[in-house]
Amino acid sequence: MGFEVNVMYEAFDLAHRLGRQAEAVCRHYLSSGRRQGTYWQVGDVRNTPGRSMFVRLMDSPKGPAGKWTDAATGEHGDLLDVIRQSCCLVEFVDVVAEARRFLSLPHPEPEPASKKSASTPAPSDSAEAARRLFTMSQPISGTLAEIYLGRRAITTFSGTAALRYHPRCYYRPDAHSPTEIRPALVAAVTDLAGHQTGAHRTWLAPDGSDKAAVETPRRAMGDLLGHGVRFGTASEVLAVGEGIETVLSPRQVLPRMPMLAALSAAHLAAILFPPALRRLYVLRDRDPAGDGARDSLVARAASHGIEAISLTPVEGDFNDDLRGHGVDALRAGLMGQLYPEDVRRFIEG
Repeated sequence: MGFEVNVMYEAFDLAHRLGRQAEAVCRHYLSSGRRQGTYWQVGDVRNTPGRSMFVRLMDSPKGPAGKWTDAATGEHGDLLDVIRQSCCLVEFVDVVAEARRFLSLPHPEPEPASKKSASTPAPSDSAEAARRLFTMSQPISGTLAEIYLGRRAITTFSGTAALRYHPRCYYRPDAHSPTEIRPALVAAVTDLAGHQTGAHRTWLAPDGSDKAAVETPRRAMGDLLGHGVRFGTASEVLAVGEGIETVLSPRQVLPRMPMLAALSAAHLAAILFPPALRRLYVLRDRDPAGDGARDSLVARAASHGIEAISLTPVEGDFNDDLRGHGVDALRAGLMGQLYPEDVRRFIEG
């Protein structure tokens, strides 16, 4: 109970402090909007341009400064909610850290381990956090995510609704470092029924030319085992690989073939098979981990009566092939490894 009271008090105190600087908060986190009288007007709490959301900038008989309402959706909240959603934060501790950073408040001293209660609530469910993260993101068209993929020769985005972009995605190097806000490519991880179970983030350089210059520019969250980032709906044929760029590269010449990115070699070996699957193409990475995952996956597929065929790149992976040799060479290399009926179905037709 004491922990919950402390959390509630801290939230109230921070919201009050932010309300006293409501216009400055809006100019920083809702920069797509502008002041209209005693309100800040913007599209929504995720900083989309528009006019449907109103943030009260001064105390009034209608309520305190900092309270907001989105007339289009009925959503409402305070400035802590603005920070959470505009910065892509999913845990309360991270919202607090960002609010303190904005207000130039010192970080509280960590509580000694001996005083921590065994009943302290666990962090919120990461699968739900992943769903909120993806919802708060936007389509990749015209964003740094599109630039990033384009620099990797990926320019065809048919069936890539699983990819989105967030311009201000929270990044923290470790538990003891300050929070950072960086643009990110966000991918939805889904199960066989299409329900989102997790998310994958690739933080990007400020100009989208490469991944962010941080120690771990890629991270996943949520329930990943058996699931993946899906491009197209699989039936009897599916192609699977490790990384998002590795899988998107063959899709430049096979845009109608359903594909899945498992996000790592270990998760590739453990993917769940669609009930109707009869033929599985495994996009190989030329490294020991990739070979081990391929062998394990091929054996599992065979035990389910599924024919598994390895597709082998010329270079280290298929994105290396696409960037180094071009679309025509990649198409020719894949045509020589696919079943003739799949060439006609997915390439020639």
